[in-house]
Amino acid sequence: MTYQIINAIVVQSDAELSAGQAHGMATGMLCANEQAQSAQWLTELFQHATPLTDEDRATLMHLFEDTRSLLVSDDFEFDLLLPSDDALLSEQVEALTYWCQGFLLGVGFTHAASDLSREAGEILKDIIEFTKLDTEAEGEEDEGDFMEITEYMRSAVLLLRSELNNKGER
Repeated sequence: MTYQIINAIVVQSDAELSAGQAHGMATGMLCANEQAQSAQWLTELFQHATPLTDEDRATLMHLFEDTRSLLVSDDFEFDLLLPSDDALLSEQVEALTYWCQGFLLGVGFTHAASDLSREAGEILKDIIEFTKLDTEAEGEEDEGDFMEITEYMRSAVLLLRSELNNKGER
């Protein structure tokens, strides 16, 4: 599923958010609670928006379930839904900041911060900082930084999912 398809659905619904925020929220909800349901996610996303068509609803539910599958996979295939490498770096960075905002919202909907480990708390602080990235990024150095941050986020998301869903097993 591409960023452009999801973004078109979100924009068309007047939801006042981006595809990155939507995917970040889904990921955050699933990291905090593996049993989270797509209906809850869609309700949060589109509570003040134009109702979705059945086709758009199905596309978004498919994204949510794909995200769930990728998060639990042992293949480390999970990735953030961001614009393609063909997009301007500034657009990619802006989408990452929105993705991080959505992720934090998703975690916040389903998990209390008070029972996090120190390591998980530090990761969430990093993600908060990523919401403040300078979107005027350009050049090879900024591109390298962007790639490092997205790789960090992939690993951080999987680590958080593991910790938040295995509380009872410690």
